[in-house]
Amino acid sequence: MAKSEEVEKLKNKQGLKEEFIEFINRGSMIDLAVGVAVGGAFTAIVNSLVNDIVMPIVGLLLGGVDFTSLAIRIPNFFGTGDEAVIAYGNFIQTAVEFLVIAWVIFMVIKAMNRMNRRRDKLAAKKAEKKPEKKK
Repeated sequence: MAKSEEVEKLKNKQGLKEEFIEFINRGSMIDLAVGVAVGGAFTAIVNSLVNDIVMPIVGLLLGGVDFTSLAIRIPNFFGTGDEAVIAYGNFIQTAVEFLVIAWVIFMVIKAMNRMNRRRDKLAAKKAEKKPEKKK
């Protein structure tokens, strides 16, 4: 391989490295990383809210029904192995939990939007009350 080809390959590798560093340092990449981290923390908070606070109340309202034990057992007609279990109760439980989580997130976002509207109204009122500076 000629020296000029080696130098060209080295320049291409250096350019790729610089391009990668530029890609990593973009604001959108950092914003994405922060969003993922905050989203993970928010998920933990919402899961705790749903599992530790909301679902026990829902369980009381439904008379303590636990859907997870509901299943259809299909015997093995071939004589080998265990029976097949269709655990549709887990699906129902997961669907109920999804609806509860969606409702909780909806209510949190609704409350945040209400607070933001109040903040914006207060800021607008303050802006109206400020006298304009004379030039």
